[in-house]
Amino acid sequence: MAELSLTALAILMLGTFAAAFVTSLAGFAFGMVAAAIWLHALNPSQSTFLIVAYALLVQGYAVWKLRKSLNTQRLIPFVAGSVVGIPAGVMLLQWVAPESLRLFIGLLLMAFSAYNLAKPGMPVIKGMRRMADGIVGVLNGALGGATGLGGVLPAIWCSMRGWTRDEQRAVFQPTAVITFAITILALSGAGIVTRNSLLLFAAGLPALAAGTWLGWKLYGQIDEAGFRKIVLVVLLLSGMVLAATSARRAIGF
Repeated sequence: MAELSLTALAILMLGTFAAAFVTSLAGFAFGMVAAAIWLHALNPSQSTFLIVAYALLVQGYAVWKLRKSLNTQRLIPFVAGSVVGIPAGVMLLQWVAPESLRLFIGLLLMAFSAYNLAKPGMPVIKGMRRMADGIVGVLNGALGGATGLGGVLPAIWCSMRGWTRDEQRAVFQPTAVITFAITILALSGAGIVTRNSLLLFAAGLPALAAGTWLGWKLYGQIDEAGFRKIVLVVLLLSGMVLAATSARRAIGF
C-alpha cells in the first residue's frame, strides 16, 4: 500500500465508485467497469481479487434488498448450473486463450444490445424454460471460471424471460454471488489474497459504499422500460470495452 501513489489511489477510488454505481443500477458489469479503470494503476492479480471481493459485497447487498422477490425454485437451475460450469471453465483455459473468449463475448454483447436497442421490445423466450435456465447457468459458470465474467449471460437471459426488473435481478444477482464466492475461495487457495490486496480493499470501501448508495437511489426512480434501456446500454458499453481491450492485448498493444 505504501508504494501506491496518490494518482493510483484516485484511480482505485474512481473505478470502485463507477463499478459500484453501475452494478447497483443495472445489476451487473462490476468487473468490466472496474477493470477498464483499475488496470491503469493496479496489476492484474490485485484487480482480479478486488473485482471478486467488491462484487461479492455489492451483489450480496442487492440480494438482501431484493429478498422479497427471491424465488428458490426459479433460482436453483441457474445456481446449480453455475457450480457445475465453473470447473469446466477452468479446464477450458487449457485449450482456449482467455482473451479470445473475452473478444467473442464482447462482440456478442455489442450485437445483442445494439439489435435490441433498435427494437421496441425484448424477445420473450418460451418453452423448455427450466432446462434452458440450467444450460445458461452452466455456460455462466464456465465463462466465470475462464474469464471472471460470470453474471453476464444470466443477465441477458433473464431480460428475455418476460420477468419484471426485480424478478430478473432476484435471479442473476444471487447466481453471481454464488459464482463470486466460489471464485474467491479459489483465489485464496492460489495465494492471490495478500496483505497488500487487503489494504487496497479497505481503502476502496468508502467509494464502494457511495457508488452503491447512489445506484440504488436512482434505481428506485426508474420504470420497467427505463431499466430495460439501462441494461442494454450497459451491455453495449461493456461489450465495446471488452472487445477493444481484448483485441489490443491480442495484438500486443
